[in-house]
Amino acid sequence: MTTLAPRRPASVRQLFWAFSWLALQGFGGVLAVVQRELVEKKQWLTPEEFVEDWAVAQIMPGANVVNLALIVGDRYFGWRGALAALAGMLTLPLLVVLALTVALSGVAHQPAVQGALRGMGAVSAGLIAGTGLKLAAALRANAMGVLACAVLALLTFIAIALLRIPLVWVLLGLGLPAMAWAYHCLLAQAKNRGAS
Repeated sequence: MTTLAPRRPASVRQLFWAFSWLALQGFGGVLAVVQRELVEKKQWLTPEEFVEDWAVAQIMPGANVVNLALIVGDRYFGWRGALAALAGMLTLPLLVVLALTVALSGVAHQPAVQGALRGMGAVSAGLIAGTGLKLAAALRANAMGVLACAVLALLTFIAIALLRIPLVWVLLGLGLPAMAWAYHCLLAQAKNRGAS
């Protein structure tokens, strides 16, 4: 059952600071942070809305979380909200990255620094996997059904991780048929609602 998100950002300023805070928390593992903040803490999105918006954000060109910020900002405040959320995602992290670049430019080649970066990559992968498992419950409301979603997820994993097929071909080969199947399922649901 889909629950309505009971809250919304009070202002464009709140949207800017919320996405600034998200961006500062989410170096490398931003999906977990964004889901926790927008769905669980702020309740600006339901789990189902988050999954749908995240899916759209992933197929758009550019960084996924930046695309999501634009979607959420636009939903609540139109183009002003989209710009505020985008500015929040980019301004403070840009300053932090520039400061880190200056600070670490002389030691980046050190084995300890390289090991630390590899360790952060492993933590990020774990955060993303954990968030994916947490969001799997939202698939119960998906029109295609849990089994079809699980099969698509497995096929996508095999295509990208094991067969190393480029993402564009996976999107075309699996994404387009999945869109057609989802459209078919949504039409069937609408007909069933109309008949009852």
